[in-house]
Amino acid sequence: MIKSELVQRIAAQNPHLYQRDVENIVNAILNEVVAALSRGERVELRGFGAFSVKNRPARTGRNPRTGAHVAVNEKWVPFFKTGKEMRERLNKDD
Repeated sequence: MIKSELVQRIAAQNPHLYQRDVENIVNAILNEVVAALSRGERVELRGFGAFSVKNRPARTGRNPRTGAHVAVNEKWVPFFKTGKEMRERLNKDD
């Protein structure tokens, strides 16, 4: 599912809201999650999961085409851990 599909589904479930308002709400939520992560904060949505950032230290990589060694800089990457409720729903026995 992409963001526009999410907006359409939420708008369909809430006919009293305009689609542009739903899109603004979804964008506001995602922007706040990104802003919190960029400040190094953890974002937890109970039952869904938690977003955080992890440090990947600098290392020596390898160019797969030429085999040459390449320096890879340190970087911070987003990390998502599913919540208990989501794991249970995904792994329930039907």
